[in-house]
Amino acid sequence: MKATPGSKTKTQVWVVENGQVQSRSDRLATEEPLEIRLIVAGMRRTIAITMRTPGNDFELAAGFLYSEGVINSRQDIQRMTHCTDPGVDIENHDNIVNVELAGNVCPDLVSLERHFYTTSACGVCGKTSLEALRLQRSPVITEGPAVSTEIFYSLPEKLRNAQRVFATTGGLHAAALFDAEGRLLALREDVGRHNALDKLIGWAVLGDYLPLSSNIVMVSGRTSFEILQKCLVASVPIVCAVSAPSSLAVALAQEFGITLIGFLRGERFNVYSGIERILAKVTVSAEL
Repeated sequence: MKATPGSKTKTQVWVVENGQVQSRSDRLATEEPLEIRLIVAGMRRTIAITMRTPGNDFELAAGFLYSEGVINSRQDIQRMTHCTDPGVDIENHDNIVNVELAGNVCPDLVSLERHFYTTSACGVCGKTSLEALRLQRSPVITEGPAVSTEIFYSLPEKLRNAQRVFATTGGLHAAALFDAEGRLLALREDVGRHNALDKLIGWAVLGDYLPLSSNIVMVSGRTSFEILQKCLVASVPIVCAVSAPSSLAVALAQEFGITLIGFLRGERFNVYSGIERILAKVTVSAEL
């Protein structure tokens, strides 16, 4: 019987340093497929397959379904289980999550199956334009705390210190949730940046913590359109990253009222949108 997959995988590597070669063991971030299946009125469909780091699979499924508008709350989920269906190879049981929806939730399974496909390298295909969000009438985020620069300066170290799997593998993205005073509330890791955020949002869905309208989300990599879209759905007013945003991420933040911070390192960061939520002395200089 195959053991339940863990977040780390042991391997053997050759270390080359100063002309010397040495063999030693190492740890890698585990990457395995996760299939998300919906069960609606006895019918089941695979709606997503993602390459992820095993762990918090139910949160990942719940966060994905919430971000994509399939569910609106924890009450829309009847139950979630790892697959034990007859005919499924036992080695794949832990890599399949069945999500049974409540009786009053009836999404179009055929449409979902056609539109959803995701990998650890990219976000959900199909929802890649601001026009899609406009058509969904996504609300502009008008609320949100004002936060001092000192609190922002403290976030990267808190995120790094909480990345337990990254500390031993060096190969994971992280998404962290903070309150307006900079206290870490939750953190999730994954080989895919979008999966890490889905796990974090799924934690909020299953714990009935939504909306996240008084919180800060920080991601360990760059901010893309998909990252901002997921934060918008969860009503996150402030999104921070240690790296750069994409142009479409900036456009989304500006249009929908999200404070977007990039290059948050040491005592410096860039604000691309929503400067009004930053408690700091603001001076403006024009570039020639």
